[in-house]
Amino acid sequence: MFNRDIIQELSRWAERSNRKSLVLRGARQVGKTTAVEMFSKEFDQYIYLNLEKSEEREIFNREYPFKDLLTTLFLYAEKKRTGGKTLIFIDEIQNSPKAIALLRYFHEEAKDLYVIAAGSLLESILDRKISFPVGRVEFMAVRPFSFCEFLNANNGQLAEALKQASVPGFLHNQFVAWFKKYTTIGGMPEVVKEYVETNEDITALDTVYNSLIRSYIDDVEKYAGSSSQVPYIRHVIANAFREGGKKITFEKFGDSSYRSREMKEAFRVLEKAMLIHLVHPCTSVELPVAPVIKKKPRLHILDTGLINHSLQIMGTLVFEKNINDAHRGIIAEHIVGQELLASKFSIMNQLNFWTREKAESSAEVDYILPYKGNIIPIEVKAGAIGKLRSLLRFMDEAPHSIAVRVYQGEYLVQQAKTIAGKEFTLLNLPLYMIHRIERELDKIM
Repeated sequence: MFNRDIIQELSRWAERSNRKSLVLRGARQVGKTTAVEMFSKEFDQYIYLNLEKSEEREIFNREYPFKDLLTTLFLYAEKKRTGGKTLIFIDEIQNSPKAIALLRYFHEEAKDLYVIAAGSLLESILDRKISFPVGRVEFMAVRPFSFCEFLNANNGQLAEALKQASVPGFLHNQFVAWFKKYTTIGGMPEVVKEYVETNEDITALDTVYNSLIRSYIDDVEKYAGSSSQVPYIRHVIANAFREGGKKITFEKFGDSSYRSREMKEAFRVLEKAMLIHLVHPCTSVELPVAPVIKKKPRLHILDTGLINHSLQIMGTLVFEKNINDAHRGIIAEHIVGQELLASKFSIMNQLNFWTREKAESSAEVDYILPYKGNIIPIEVKAGAIGKLRSLLRFMDEAPHSIAVRVYQGEYLVQQAKTIAGKEFTLLNLPLYMIHRIERELDKIM
């Protein structure tokens, strides 16, 4: 078991006196169950229930008062209610709508208990007349390994150095080398585990990737709300990994004859399952962030490693000198998005990019970050400032004077000018530091 940053977040949840039952959301195989098992070491008692098992599902499906439910639960687990600090983990909770509804009573009538629920297909049931008790539960997102977690699993000393207030510049090349490895294989827990145990043998990972993708395809019937949705969802899964990082059109997606309506619905289902994320464009340089749904979205996949495997470009990436050059810059852009999502545990954490409102304009900034009342542009690109034309156009229109360029180079804060002569501060951030972007912005504000 590798240390995950979400353990600290779970500890903060447990310390709050007003905590509610916690629901972990995330795609299959991102490590939800493992994270809770690691977190359980902080408790005197741990009760694990898997509602795929009929006898454990039946505990919640019986008709009896909540007090009797608790008695039954502790008797089944052979634990005592007075046995100390108790964590209850209800896994695969999507198999029991009754259990979902009962989460509210843990908050109202059993505040001494710490309750976490999760399910690999949880998101697929949210629209099926099953809802979580509003205001009685809270949510937390679990995603693939971040770069910090990946580095910690492979090189603990370097991981500690990356946490310092000022990252040591003399370690730049080492951080870049490890970030290339991370960009290549991604952050799926099983992949990282195999990578570590086989002494960084990338050729040994094919079986793991194939197994992951196969499991997502096998789950299509569970994702689908009806049998008519199955072929559309299966088609999206079969093609999405190769299209990751690109702008997409729903009509005839993946060289199909499928119409936009069916494809949109299939994408929406998989987005709820957190397998994909549609990155919508915005045209404003001021808050609020208002996605323009009618424009083409960019397709973000759960994990960059799955894209590399599907495109069969892992061997190429190993020898690529600059990540920004890989696959026309798409891979660097995608891994930055993955890091931005992993940097927060809120399920509301979203990705958006900026495009100019004028139809004839091709100006486009890779990501935008809401930060302290402003929208900060983030461009993932190497080269001189003059080549950051879209970023410069954004800054000409922006009411503030801070921008970010993410690249393989060293950390640098410099003063720059737009084409129109506006002065602004450009934070040049190494790829391996994207997770601490807000921390670095705080320093220069």
